Amino acid sequence: MASKPAKKNPRLASGRKRVRQDTKLNAANTSLRSKYRTAVKKVEKAVLTGDKAKATELFAAAQSVLDTIADKGIFHKNKAARDKSRLSAKVKALAAA
Repeated sequence: MASKPAKKNPRLASGRKRVRQDTKLNAANTSLRSKYRTAVKKVEKAVLTGDKAKATELFAAAQSVLDTIADKGIFHKNKAARDKSRLSAKVKALAAA
């Protein structure tokens, strides 16, 4: 099993700075992406358990997270809109049932 070749360090100071910035940004984006997915999963879990009040409450919180992350460009705005729409439909179906 061949491993990836080790990355070479940039020689220029601007390149080294870019690497430092990319590392920080990557960590921040990873954290936000995780937050997004967790928010969606929480709503879906509440819907599966049939807890209408909790699902509605979590959906309101999830909407805020989804919008924020779409605005930052971590996920495309259409993906966020699609996810919100699907979650909303699930919560509404739960309320109707």
